Amino acid sequence: MKFDKPVTGGPCWAELGTTDLEATKRFYADLFGWRPQTDLSAEMGGYTIAHLGDAPVAAFVPLGEEKQPVAWFVTFAVADVDATSAKVRAAGGSLAMEPGDVPGMGRFASAVDPDGAAFQLWQDQGFAGAGLLNAPGSLGWVELAARDPERARTFYTEVFGWSVTSSPEYTHFGVDGAEFGGMLAMSDMYPPEVPPHWLPYFVVEDVDASTDAAAAAGAGIAMEPTTVPNGPRIAVLRDPQGGVFGIHREYTEG
Repeated sequence: MKFDKPVTGGPCWAELGTTDLEATKRFYADLFGWRPQTDLSAEMGGYTIAHLGDAPVAAFVPLGEEKQPVAWFVTFAVADVDATSAKVRAAGGSLAMEPGDVPGMGRFASAVDPDGAAFQLWQDQGFAGAGLLNAPGSLGWVELAARDPERARTFYTEVFGWSVTSSPEYTHFGVDGAEFGGMLAMSDMYPPEVPPHWLPYFVVEDVDASTDAAAAAGAGIAMEPTTVPNGPRIAVLRDPQGGVFGIHREYTEG
C-alpha cells in the first residue's frame, strides 16, 4: 500500500468481530502496541477503536450471536455509499446490510461479492477511517482469496474502478497507480468449507519475531513466515479467538 491515509476506492479500515472483547484487546495491544478504547454507550454495543499513538487504526466488535464466526472485515472508502451499493447489485453482488448512518461519523453498508466474500463500504462524514496506513502496527495490505478470480476481477473493477496488474501467480489491485492489495485463487490447500474472503495484513518490523510473540500469546500459525520472491516477508496468524489476519514487512532491495 503506497498511501498513508485513506483514499477513495482504497481500504480505509479493518474491523474484527470477536467473542471475547477483553482478551482480544489484550492480545492485539501486546502484539501491535495498540491502545483500545471502548465506547460504553448502549447504542454502540461495546464498539472498540484501537489506536496507535493518537491515530485510530482498527476496531473490535463484540459478536452478538454465537453462530457468528470470529473474523476480520475489510472496509473500503467510497464517495457515496448508496451509489456504490447500487453498483454492487448491478455487478452481481448483494448487500448483507443496507446503507445506514453512524451519526457524526459516516454512512455504512455491508456487501458480499458474487463469489461470497464479504466486505464493507464507508462514506466519510466526520470519520475517515484509519489515521495511519502502511506503517508498523497499521494496515498495510488487503488480500482477496477467491474461488472464481475472473468473476471477482470483473466485479471489483466495475464497482470501484480499480487498476489491475496480473501475473499467473497473483493479481494486484490499485487506485490511481498506488497498489493496496491483491487477489489469489483458492487452491486445494483451502478446505472446501472455507469461503472466499478478504484478509487484512498489518505491518510489523520483524515478521518472525511477531509470529513468535503471537504464538506465545496463544495464537495459531496458519502460514509460517515466508518471503515472497521480490516481495514482502509475510505470515498468516489466527488469534486466540479464531480471527485470521496477516502480518508483513515490505520488501526493500539490498
